[in-house]
Amino acid sequence: MAKIFCVANQKGGVGKTTTTVNLAAGLAKIGQRVLMVDLDPQGNATMGSGVDKRTLEHSIYDVLLGDVDVVTARVHSEACGYDVLGANRELAGAEIELVNVDDRNRRLKNALASVAGDYDFVLIDCPPSLNMLTLNGLCSANGVVVPMQCEYFALEGLSDLVNTIKQVHANLNRDLELIGLLRVMFDQRITLQRQVSDQIKAHFGNKVFDTVIPRNVRLAEAPSYGLPGVVFDPQARGSQAFLEFAQEMVDRIDTMRR
Repeated sequence: MAKIFCVANQKGGVGKTTTTVNLAAGLAKIGQRVLMVDLDPQGNATMGSGVDKRTLEHSIYDVLLGDVDVVTARVHSEACGYDVLGANRELAGAEIELVNVDDRNRRLKNALASVAGDYDFVLIDCPPSLNMLTLNGLCSANGVVVPMQCEYFALEGLSDLVNTIKQVHANLNRDLELIGLLRVMFDQRITLQRQVSDQIKAHFGNKVFDTVIPRNVRLAEAPSYGLPGVVFDPQARGSQAFLEFAQEMVDRIDTMRR
């Protein structure tokens, strides 16, 4: 049965999509069956997985509206080794169309139930705001993975996100929990980043992943080739870090199941 995780942060530009596609590729490389769900109308996670959002026959939009099921809408990325439930600009209209739909916060949860046995991991790339799409992701998930930069403003955004997770847990999804914080775009040479990293570890303890993703040019270049860094340049420092993170995720989930 699949473990479903949202990759979320209410602050934009913190590497959510980079984390989602590279974690998906990393998990696939170590033998896990993975579905990547793109819940952002920009469709960057779709394009970054080697799938052209402009040529999608069906997308997550059609699934949320109940026009097709996940099996019909998903496509396999041969280059990346995982399945993709893609998004494009159509998804921007979903919020308005879902307003009067029954059980609108659980449309994705209900849709994913039909393929839960097909995967080990389902990763959901959430938009950088708390809207109907993000709520659908949070209501579907067993947990949240939070990528964050070790900068001052990131700490403020983190407290807002933790409160959101608590509210969704209390009112909409009792299974939801914070799985862990992933430090991304980290530069060991910058004193402030080391200080913020220490603060995060002191406050959140074992909720902070051991793996740290370094700032890496090859990871930044990879999307322009329509690939995760793990596939584009497997030997790059950032790619190696994401492979370590994928293994840490598997180990952490195994620990949770015991």
